[in-house]
Amino acid sequence: MQISTTDYSSFPDQVVPESVKNSMDYGMQVAQAIEGQWFRNYRGGLGASYRNGGYAVNFNTYHTLRLYSRGEQPVQKYKDELAINGDLSYLNLDWKPVPIIPKFLDIVVNGMTQKLYDVKAVACDPESTNKRTEYAQQLIVDIQEREMLKQMEQMLGIKLESDAQKRLALESPDELELHLQLDYKQSVEIAEEELIKNILEKNKFELTQRRFVKDLVTIGIGAVKTNWNEAEGITIDYVDPANMVYSYTDDPNFEDIYYVGEVKNVSLQDLKKQFPYLTDEEMETIQKYRGNSEYLRNWNGWYDQENVQVLYFEYKTYVDQVFKIKETPNGLEKALEKPDTFNPPEADNFKRISRSIEVLYKGAKILGHPLMLEWRKATNMTRPLADTTRVRMNYIICAPKLYKGRINSLVERMTSFADMIQLTHLKLQQVLARIVPDGVYVDMDGLAEVDLGNGTNYNPAEALNMYFQTGSIVGRSMTQDGEFNHGKVPIQELQSSNGMAKIQSLISTYQYYLQMIRDVTGLNEARDGSNPDKDALVGLQKLAAAQSNVATRHLLQAMLYIISRTCENITLRVADSLQFPTTRQSLQDSLSRYNTASLEELIDLNLHDFGIYLQVEPDEEEKQYLEQNIQIALQSQQINLEDAIDLREINNIKLANQMLAQRRAKKEKKDQQRQQQMIQAQAQANAESQEKAALAEVQKQQAIAQTTLQIEKGKSDLEIQRMQTDMQLKSQLAQQKFEFDKQLKQMDMSAMSQKEAMIEDRKDQRVREEGTQQSLMMNQREFKTPPIDFNTSKGEEQSSTMPL
Repeated sequence: MQISTTDYSSFPDQVVPESVKNSMDYGMQVAQAIEGQWFRNYRGGLGASYRNGGYAVNFNTYHTLRLYSRGEQPVQKYKDELAINGDLSYLNLDWKPVPIIPKFLDIVVNGMTQKLYDVKAVACDPESTNKRTEYAQQLIVDIQEREMLKQMEQMLGIKLESDAQKRLALESPDELELHLQLDYKQSVEIAEEELIKNILEKNKFELTQRRFVKDLVTIGIGAVKTNWNEAEGITIDYVDPANMVYSYTDDPNFEDIYYVGEVKNVSLQDLKKQFPYLTDEEMETIQKYRGNSEYLRNWNGWYDQENVQVLYFEYKTYVDQVFKIKETPNGLEKALEKPDTFNPPEADNFKRISRSIEVLYKGAKILGHPLMLEWRKATNMTRPLADTTRVRMNYIICAPKLYKGRINSLVERMTSFADMIQLTHLKLQQVLARIVPDGVYVDMDGLAEVDLGNGTNYNPAEALNMYFQTGSIVGRSMTQDGEFNHGKVPIQELQSSNGMAKIQSLISTYQYYLQMIRDVTGLNEARDGSNPDKDALVGLQKLAAAQSNVATRHLLQAMLYIISRTCENITLRVADSLQFPTTRQSLQDSLSRYNTASLEELIDLNLHDFGIYLQVEPDEEEKQYLEQNIQIALQSQQINLEDAIDLREINNIKLANQMLAQRRAKKEKKDQQRQQQMIQAQAQANAESQEKAALAEVQKQQAIAQTTLQIEKGKSDLEIQRMQTDMQLKSQLAQQKFEFDKQLKQMDMSAMSQKEAMIEDRKDQRVREEGTQQSLMMNQREFKTPPIDFNTSKGEEQSSTMPL
């Protein structure tokens, strides 16, 4: 078959044998068709701007938008606005653009890149599904068995224990469903999630993510590329949309494109490393004919003499898989794969079956030169296991605002208003430069009529000094001739211009266009907190910020789409890495020992197929609603504090609300059971209390009777003891009385004896005294002495001194 390879050739016919598609001529026609669509300048048909040098149009458009996003847009158009016939000699302005767009760009990009998410892998292959089903059925049996055990315990009155009670304490099918979504993970799913995270970290996906998110906001399209090679394993590369080419599509996710590629600026050294089979003659030809300056652009747009622009592309087509089904003598059938040209005549012992599958071809071509560097069928194609006849492109592209090949971006909405802001800023500089300070008017004739009276003249210099220092003016209402003086106020202040009014007008214009940017983008003041209203409530500010987030939600969804598709491609390429020892060992080293054993199951992708989704952390508004529900449940004591802690750790708001409802129902059921148990316990306690009271009464009466008996016996014993004691005391008293009487009698007898003795002694004394007195009286009479006083001792003395 003859294949055209002219510069303006169309895409080749796809209804050709696979051997033709594998030929280099077929690849050349595909490459030249792509080059003709994107790098040839011809007109006509729908989407002419898309095909009229589409690469250069996109390159220049994206370059301009990126300059705006950096605050470095060209200022020539502003000069053309202010220049008069191209003359700027009378303008001395700062032409540097006002960086107003970078602020809004950083708000959106930083807000999106800080959005946390978890990669979740769900095994959906038959084996994993059977494991999950068996696990769920076992839990259902446990729930049913637990109910039966409770009934048996109530009937028998004994505690029963089974294996179900040793496992999860699930009480209802709703709890089972929530458990399967939140807690249940198969080992292969855990290994797959860890594998995806490690590959993303190895490729520094956070930096790539920030770059394509910035592209989504700036130029409205973002792209990454997943690839695999034996040396590095799975790789994730950033793709600059300005260097991309792709087939026409109206799908924002570019899932229906049949070719896609990118232009890379490759040095001759790297070209030789990538394609070592190039001969010296071919390298000399490439060095001599690099292409023209339309393709070769470096950072400043100049022709680059040292590099070559290479178009790397992928082309999707289809091939027929043909099998020969042969019937063996024993009645079995044997399938043999054959080329797609196999078309034998019908026979009894074999038949031909076929199916069409999508395949991916990779190519590389020097732009501007008819030299193909590579054209081959891709060896590692990413095919979804749900439909192995389809193939996925390695490029993951998303343009949420795509329509008829036209891409709209957030920055593009702001450019016109940013231009007006820049013009307003330049006009403001121009007004400030032309403002004249306020001056004074001096009437010389009025000064001449003033006489200060001190012999000095009132000249202008002295009048101005007095005015500026004191604010006072000396003047005369009448002239020296007595006429009215028209210059009676010789100094008057001049209002030179109305510059402040112009400045205020320009500032209002500046604020108007700034507000227009906020209106067309949805990035209000509450989003960045630059100028919050002091009178606005916190709830209203959060509502305004939430509305701003809604305005840019399509960008967030585009970012999540690219991330999820990247993770899906990583999952499909794991089998390629596990087939080679080097990449297999690298993957095993990146996983923990617990999950390495699960990697053995990933080798056969027929057994394991994963559904990848991103669990995004809820935003502040969703968290606030959940927290309100939690606080209401806590205040009404419908959940416990431990339940609130578990609920706050769930990132999925829907599952969190489901768990909240289940925990509330469970808590209510437990409270009812606890209340019933309390009622039963209270009734049992009352019965026991009554029984104890009756028993206590009997015991009380017995104790009273026993105590009374003991008291009476004690009284009797005490009476007997008292009587015995009384007898003993009386006996002792009688004995003591007898002894006392005896002693008294003896004392009386002794006293009587002493009395009688004393009587006799006194009698003898009286007798002697009477004899003495008589003797003295006799001596008195004899000697006629004075009378004798016998009552004193003088008488005795006298008696002693009387002569004998």
